[in-house]
Amino acid sequence: MTIDAADLLERFTRYVQIDTRSEPHSDATPSTPGQWDLLRLLADELRALGAAGVSIDEWGYVIGTIPATSAKEGVPRVAWFAHVDTAPNLPGAAKPIVHRAYDGGVIVLPDDPAQKLDPATTPHLRDCLGHDIITASGTTLLGADDKAGVAVVMAATRHLLRHPEIPHGEIRVCFNPDEEVAAGVHKLDLTKVDAVAAYTLDGDLPGGIDHETFSGDAATLEIRGIAAHPGWAKDVMVNALRLAGRFLDALPREMSPERTTGRDGFIHPVECTGSAERAVIRLILRDFEREGLAAKHDILEKIAAELRAAEPRAEVSLTFREQYRNMRYWLENDPRPVEFAREALRRAGFEPRSKVIRGGTDGSALTERGLPTPNLFCGMHEVHSEREWVSLQDMTKSGETLLHLAQVWEERG
Repeated sequence: MTIDAADLLERFTRYVQIDTRSEPHSDATPSTPGQWDLLRLLADELRALGAAGVSIDEWGYVIGTIPATSAKEGVPRVAWFAHVDTAPNLPGAAKPIVHRAYDGGVIVLPDDPAQKLDPATTPHLRDCLGHDIITASGTTLLGADDKAGVAVVMAATRHLLRHPEIPHGEIRVCFNPDEEVAAGVHKLDLTKVDAVAAYTLDGDLPGGIDHETFSGDAATLEIRGIAAHPGWAKDVMVNALRLAGRFLDALPREMSPERTTGRDGFIHPVECTGSAERAVIRLILRDFEREGLAAKHDILEKIAAELRAAEPRAEVSLTFREQYRNMRYWLENDPRPVEFAREALRRAGFEPRSKVIRGGTDGSALTERGLPTPNLFCGMHEVHSEREWVSLQDMTKSGETLLHLAQVWEERG
């Protein structure tokens, strides 16, 4: 089974030119207009391919169906997911460049020659000799996270719809907004998906099947000081910015992202805004275990209490918001989605590899909501940076893995 690489490349390079950055401060879903552009395009393309029952709802969720071809009754329905948004930290309208038949040298990105892909510091590049490497031009994201996944799902959908002789059950194809701001599937009506298991196409190294993620929460500290004219502020002013600085300085440095790895969690301040009268600090908390996440809550509560004691005239408010939980907690109860994916990877020529994800995926939220959803590779690398890249050959193998996965569920589900 071979995915049409030319079709896959054409789709991917077209999708990445649409700026679909999500916006963490928006209350809308999708959070940005550009996501609507790609979501509507994908709905139209699914219809043109012949997918059944294609819909796009008020929140931008696109759902279509690949009809079953199996003669068996009771084959479980599964779903494939990919998110259309890209990270907010960099522009998202890429100028894709295809570096054909990579020769093993340094790839310099033309719009900013300081941005380079060097096999000496980018190990997987050394495994991609002869591959067609796709990058942006050096000043934007490429958007392989997760438009590589989007393109792979579309290419695999096209293949199955054109080859009804391949036996498989019914497959839901789902595209969603706002994964990068931890709101990817919160408003999705799972009764419309109606599957026993799903897979996100949102991973990196070929052969990857991920079934353990961080658990994540957000925290917001708000400090209200007391305003006064600075010329007559003695014993009157309470400067919220100075108190914010004391809070940030009290955060344990050994729990910062830049000092943690592997199974270590972290506390990460991501934004600090305000004035002398009012300051707001936003943080994210990550840990692989519930107990570790609770301990990080306690650390912030203790620092906030010390701040209140040091300056009782200030109002110090600390709130938490749950974002997602480690999918391992639920996948341990039903190993089939992981086991079947491993078999599909073997059929695609891989020795399956798993790692803990130092982040979250839409699969974290879907799994917690009752739809077991491990994460599969789609080949993206150096995501959230101008050096983001993907191999066309790796994407093609990702699509082939989906074709095998459809058959494994038909045989064993």
